[in-house]
Amino acid sequence: MPRYWLFKTEPHAFSFERLKQDGTTPWSGVRNFQARNNMIEMRLGDLGLFYHSSIAEPAAMGICKVVKEAYPDFTAFEKGGEYYDPRSTPDKPMWKMVDVGFVEEFAHPVTLARMRAEPRLLGMDLLKRGYRLSVQPVMPHEWNVVLELARTA
Repeated sequence: MPRYWLFKTEPHAFSFERLKQDGTTPWSGVRNFQARNNMIEMRLGDLGLFYHSSIAEPAAMGICKVVKEAYPDFTAFEKGGEYYDPRSTPDKPMWKMVDVGFVEEFAHPVTLARMRAEPRLLGMDLLKRGYRLSVQPVMPHEWNVVLELARTA
């Protein structure tokens, strides 16, 4: 049985539309240890909510899936790159990434406001104050509620 996750991104950095167009992408550049650990826990076939953040109306846009399990994040080795980290080396990689693939676009994106208004999502990590991880777990019942919301306007 797959586990469920939320992948948060700013659409100007990498949009759901781009994932839909490209088919797959490495989820690179994560520089938070807990988010990295979440990716290390992921297995092939795990499903994710693709979530646009830092926009006027943040929302879950659709579903992606893990198509490659955690491996060293090569962007940490790129001197001068945005995600370069001199502590991480090819011999001792500190950062990991997974590859995700497009699965489905929601008929109705599920906005943050709509999630906050849904009592069944009260404990969802995304809705907790101060919980800002770019990669976070989603409980099965939360997953089902979000999918239900995505089917209705």
